[in-house]
Amino acid sequence: MAGESIRVTRSVSIPRAEIDFRFSRSSGPGGQHAQKSDTRVEALFEVERSSALSEAQKRRVIAKAGPLLRAIAQDERSQWRNRELATERLVEELREALRVPRRRRPTKPSKAGVERRLEQKRRRSNVKRLRRPPE
Repeated sequence: MAGESIRVTRSVSIPRAEIDFRFSRSSGPGGQHAQKSDTRVEALFEVERSSALSEAQKRRVIAKAGPLLRAIAQDERSQWRNRELATERLVEELREALRVPRRRRPTKPSKAGVERRLEQKRRRSNVKRLRRPPE
């Protein structure tokens, strides 16, 4: 588990070793189990330190999400399960930050569309003119 990589996108995989984990006690009810076990997991990923990302990718992630990505999980009673959830959330955040937005292609309305719009305007104008009182 420690030596493997996590697939983020088709071209990016980050080593598990680059994700740091911090553990603490979960909030909320839970009795003795919650008060004695550190099941809350905080997954941290330092973008600058990563060897898996190119310089351009690092700049994109820092611009969109900042130099440190954090994901917290305290949903489950098991620390192992919370670690998996935090990792999934961190990877999703990284995936979203790496996504390149599509360029907008400006479009023009078709000739028929312009003609339809003008015809509707003429019709509407005529209806309003007919509603006016006679002069």
